[in-house]
Amino acid sequence: MPTVISMGEAVVDLFAIPDGVCLEEAKSFSLQPGGAPANVAVALARLGVNVGFVGTVGDDPFGGLLTKQLLLEGVDTTHFRQVADSPTMVSFVAATSPHDQDFVIYRGADEKLAVKDLNRPYFETAEVFIYSSVALSGSGREANREAVRWVNEAGGLVAYDANLRPAVWRNLEEARQGILAGLAGVSLVKLNESELQLLAETDDLKVGSRWVLDQGVKLCLVTLGSGGAYYNNGRSAAHVPGFQVESVDATGCGDAFLSGLVSGLLNTSAALETLDDQTLTSLVRFANAAGALTATCQGAIAALPTLARVNAFLSEHVN
Repeated sequence: MPTVISMGEAVVDLFAIPDGVCLEEAKSFSLQPGGAPANVAVALARLGVNVGFVGTVGDDPFGGLLTKQLLLEGVDTTHFRQVADSPTMVSFVAATSPHDQDFVIYRGADEKLAVKDLNRPYFETAEVFIYSSVALSGSGREANREAVRWVNEAGGLVAYDANLRPAVWRNLEEARQGILAGLAGVSLVKLNESELQLLAETDDLKVGSRWVLDQGVKLCLVTLGSGGAYYNNGRSAAHVPGFQVESVDATGCGDAFLSGLVSGLLNTSAALETLDDQTLTSLVRFANAAGALTATCQGAIAALPTLARVNAFLSEHVN
């Protein structure tokens, strides 16, 4: 059984060519496997973690591509299915700058995951369960909520990626309410500055992260792009600087960060709310390195680093 289970959407990302243009100006598109929860699963596998992925894709060429990719990476796909009645989710992405993307998303099979398709004992064995808010915007929300309940009742840790994608919500207020609902039963949440502003209605990292903790979360992590990340667990709160790299594409950086953080937590037996500054700084620094390396290549899964690459990068950036 896997140590970590990631659940949600596996997506084919179609990246606009040339770089730097908006979607309507694209001349062609480059196909890359992706989807935040699938990215997280692959990132964890490359970091040496025993990980499983739960989700649904279409019984089509894109679904076949994603299935092969996960298997190639060593991800457990026992509960990953191809369904015949819906197409694989597709996302058109334009990297208008190294730090910004525009998305147009077409959904399908990702919304076919239902509670009846889940195997409760599988989830109960996981030390960590990871999911993101995209699944909460559609008919898969009940399956995710049940999985969260099962993992909590079994004593596992639930990690949540706020992962705002306006294209899957009718408006930002619906997105805010939907993403907020996803905080229920969550111990760890990862969000960026825009997501913190949307949820906590402040750009003050200390105030905003404290608000997130007040919702029942034990550890809040705010990613700041090339600026690094901020953490707050109620006991300790601080900014950990990022690494300066030549950024090509920010897609997948947050997924790599979350995976790096979770992989480190697996070696830490203490409760999240008791972790001290030294431990948290070390964990976040590793996560920052994983995110920075991902920014140096286009695409998400294609750019995710191995454990050896992250360790080598850190050894070159001692200070």
